[in-house]
Amino acid sequence: MRRLWIGCTVVVFTLLLIIPVVRIAMGAWNEGWSGFSGGITRPETGHALFMTGLIVVIVTLINTVFGVMLSLYLVRATWLGRKLKQLLNSIVDLPFAVSPVIGGLMIVLLLGPDTAIGALLGRAGVDIVYALPGMVIATLFVTFPLIVREVMPVLQEIGNSQEEAAATLGASAWTTFWRVTWPSIRWSVVYGVVLTVARAMGEFGAVLVVSGNIINKTQTATTLVYQDVENFNLTAANAVALVLAAGSVALLLFMEWAKSRKEVH
Repeated sequence: MRRLWIGCTVVVFTLLLIIPVVRIAMGAWNEGWSGFSGGITRPETGHALFMTGLIVVIVTLINTVFGVMLSLYLVRATWLGRKLKQLLNSIVDLPFAVSPVIGGLMIVLLLGPDTAIGALLGRAGVDIVYALPGMVIATLFVTFPLIVREVMPVLQEIGNSQEEAAATLGASAWTTFWRVTWPSIRWSVVYGVVLTVARAMGEFGAVLVVSGNIINKTQTATTLVYQDVENFNLTAANAVALVLAAGSVALLLFMEWAKSRKEVH
C-alpha cells in the first residue's frame, strides 16, 4: 500500500509539474533557435519583461517595509485592541479568499477613470487604472499577505522578553529593532520576499483587469503570453513562458536555501 501511494504521488507530481514544464520547453524550441530568439527579442517582449521587473521591484520594496511593520503592530502593539487586531488579521487574509480578478475589478470600480476619485486624479495628470500605478496596486493586493504571514509566527515564537530587556537598558526603539528583533526575523523576511517576487512575477488576473493589456504600454510578461496564445503565436508564448518558468525555478531554489537558513537560526 505504501508503494502504491508513493507511486500515485509521483504520477500526480509528474502530470501537474514536470510534463507542463517540459512541454513549454519543447514548444519554445519548436522552431529552433530562431523561433525562440524571435519570441524573446521582440520589442513587445522586452517591454513586457521590463514592466514585470519594474512592478516586482516596486511591490517587493513596499511589501517588505509595510509587511514587517504590520507584523510588528499585530504582534507587539499593546495599543491595538484585541478586536481591532482580529479585524486587521482578517483584512490581511482577504487576498487569499478573493479571486485576483475580483481584486482587479474592485480597483477599477474605485479608481477607474469613470469614478469620482479616478476623474479627480485624471484631471491632476495621474492615471491609476490602465497605467503602471494601477498594476502596482493590483499586484500589491494579491501579494501583501505573504511577508506578514511569514514574519508574524516568528515574532510570536521569540516573544518580547529580549526587546523589553533592551528597552530597560536604554536602547531606542530603532536600535532595539535592528539589534534584537531583526536578527531573529531576517530569514523569515527573506523567505517572504522570495514568495512575493515569485507571486508578483506570475500575477495575471488582477493585472489583466486593471492594465487593459495595451502593447508596449501596460503589458506584462504574463499578459503577453495570454495575448500570444490568443493570436496562435504559440512559439513566442512558450518562449516567454519558459523565461518566467526559469526565473520561478531559480526563486524556488533560493527559497529552499532561505528556508534551511531560517530553520538553522
